[in-house]
Amino acid sequence: MWDFFETVRHRHSVRKFQNNRPIEQEKLHAILEMACAAPSAGDLQAYCLWVVHNQKKREQLQKASLNQSFISESPVCLAFCSDPERSAEKYGERGRRLYSVQDATIAASYAQLAIVAAGMASTWVGNFNEDEVSSILDLKAQIRPVALLSIGYPAELPPPSPRRRLDEIIHYIS
Repeated sequence: MWDFFETVRHRHSVRKFQNNRPIEQEKLHAILEMACAAPSAGDLQAYCLWVVHNQKKREQLQKASLNQSFISESPVCLAFCSDPERSAEKYGERGRRLYSVQDATIAASYAQLAIVAAGMASTWVGNFNEDEVSSILDLKAQIRPVALLSIGYPAELPPPSPRRRLDEIIHYIS
C-alpha cells in the first residue's frame, strides 16, 4: 500500500473512466467506511451520502451539472449532502449554515483519498443545480446536496495540476 503522502500526490481529477469496469463491492464499502470515519463537528456526522449506480439517475445528475459527461460515464456517483438541522440542534445557526457543510465536504475529501488508495480515481463536482439534484435524489426538504463524486477506474491519467507556491498561501505568526 502507498503511504498517505503518495496517496495525496496521486489524487487527480479524472474525467474519463473505464466504461466496462465495475467497482468491486468490497472496495466501494471500504471507501464508504472511510468517508464515515471523517471527523465532524461534535461527532454529529451532519451529512448523508447517496450511492448512485443507476445509469438513468447518473444521466439526470449529468444534466443537472452543466452536462458534465463523466458523471454518467463513471460507474458510480456519490452524492454528499449536508443535514443542517442535525448540526443546528447542538450548534444553532452556525451549525446549520456552516458545520453541516464542512462535515459533508470533509467526508467527501476522505472518500476521495480512499478512492485513490483503492486504485481508482474521482472527480469532485460542485457546479450543479441544487434543486434539480435534490429532486433527482428525492431528498427530504432539510437535506442539501453539497458535492458529487464521480468514481471509477481511470481511463486517463492527467498530468498534475499546477499548484500555488507555499509562500503564496501560508502565513506564519510568531
